[in-house]
Amino acid sequence: MHDIRFAVLGTGGIGRRTLEYATAKDGLTPVAACDRHGVAIDHEGLDVGELLAATASSTMDDESSTAGTTSVTHSREGSGVAASSQAERSETPIDDIIAASDRIDAVVIAVPNLEHDFIPRIADRFAAAEYEGVLVDVLKRSRVIGMLEDRRETFVDTGITFICGAGATPGLLTGAAALAAQSFVDIEAVDIWWGVGLKSGYEDNRGTVREDIAHLDGYDLEAARQLSDEEITRVIDDHDGRLEFTDMEHADDVLLERAGICDAEDVTVGGILDVRSDEKPTTTTVSVTGTTFDGERGTNTFQLDDATSMEANVNGPALGYLKAGVRRNRNGEYGVFGPAALLPEF
Repeated sequence: MHDIRFAVLGTGGIGRRTLEYATAKDGLTPVAACDRHGVAIDHEGLDVGELLAATASSTMDDESSTAGTTSVTHSREGSGVAASSQAERSETPIDDIIAASDRIDAVVIAVPNLEHDFIPRIADRFAAAEYEGVLVDVLKRSRVIGMLEDRRETFVDTGITFICGAGATPGLLTGAAALAAQSFVDIEAVDIWWGVGLKSGYEDNRGTVREDIAHLDGYDLEAARQLSDEEITRVIDDHDGRLEFTDMEHADDVLLERAGICDAEDVTVGGILDVRSDEKPTTTTVSVTGTTFDGERGTNTFQLDDATSMEANVNGPALGYLKAGVRRNRNGEYGVFGPAALLPEF
C-alpha cells in the first residue's frame, strides 16, 4: 500500500496519542491536526515531536464544542495546536482541513461525541465538500450508528468510506467478539468487560472521562456535558478514583447486530476506569456464549494482557482500521463499515 497521508481532528488525549503512535507505524504520515484554536497542515508531513511538545501543557480534551459547529475541543486561550510553530490560529479549523482534504487520504475524528449528532455533522461537512477518502471515528454511542447509516447513500455518492467505532470498544473488542462467535451457530450472549488505568490521569483525558461519566447512574450526556472540571473532580473523588460502569450504551451492540452476529439486546458492555492508577483495575475480557452446530453450549473468551495500555488498545486498532479503510476506499468501496465487518491492517 502506498503511503497514507492523514489528519487528526482534536488533539486531546486520543488525538495526541494517534499522532504519536503513527510514528511507530509503517506507511502513515500525519499531515494535518487541529483543535479549537489552531490548525497545522503540512502535506510533506508534520513534525509530530514539535507539535506534541508545543501542546504538552494544554488540556485539549475537555469537551465537544457546539459553538457555530466550527470548533473541535475546548482549550485554554493561547495553548494547544496554535502554540506550535507549524500552526496558525483559526476560528474555523475543521473547515481549514476540509479545504486541504484533496491531498488527505484519511481523517481520524478524535473528539468526544457529547452530542449524538456531533460527529455525523462533521461527516456532513466533508461530504458537502465532496471529500473522497476515509473518515475514522474512535468514540461512538449506539444511536449514532443509525445516524451514520442514514448518510450511507451520501457517502457512497461522494466517495467516503466511514469506519465507525474503530477504537478498543467499540472496535478491537467488537472484532474479537465477531471472531469468537464463529464457533457457534447461535449466539446467546456477548459480554464485554473492560479495565482502564489512566496513568496520565484526568488532566490529559478530560473528554474521555467526561463521556464515561455520562454512563454513571444519575447522569446522562447533557448532565455530563454541563459538569465543570471541579464537579468532575468531585465525582472522581466520590468514587475514590474508580468509576464502575454497567450496561453502557456502547455501539458494540448495534455493530455486532449489523454484522449478523447476534441481536443488539444480547450484548452487554461494562468496565472499570481507574483515574489514579497506572495499572488496570480489571482484565479486559470478551465472552461469547453460544451453541455449536452439534448442540454443544460453550463460551469463547478473549482477553487483553493487563500490560497493554489504553493507548495501545485504542490507537493501535484505530490506525489499523484506518489502513483497512484506505484499502477499501482505493478499491472503490464506499459507505459505512464497522469493526465487526473488516479486519484492521497491521
